[in-house]
Amino acid sequence: MIHSATLTAILFIAATTYLTRILGYVLLKNKTLSNKQRQILEVVPGCVLISVIAPYFVRDNPADLTAIAIALLAASRFSLLPTVAVSMASAAVLRLALA
Repeated sequence: MIHSATLTAILFIAATTYLTRILGYVLLKNKTLSNKQRQILEVVPGCVLISVIAPYFVRDNPADLTAIAIALLAASRFSLLPTVAVSMASAAVLRLALA
């Protein structure tokens, strides 16, 4: 069962990530962006997400550390959506297996 605090945190992180992406486009909608600027806008939500959740995972929990390694491997080979799916699944399975 998921704790209400965990669910709230997930929802706030998702909203922050989404708003970061949308606000970038809304604020810059009348501007002509270079390719480099567009690439930066695409990366910002992921950076926000990582900065929010990274401190939680930098602990000595073997399941979380292994899930991070799997996520990094997935990120080097897949696009964002498959990486998120693999990361979430690996974290869930490892937490259950190593609990």
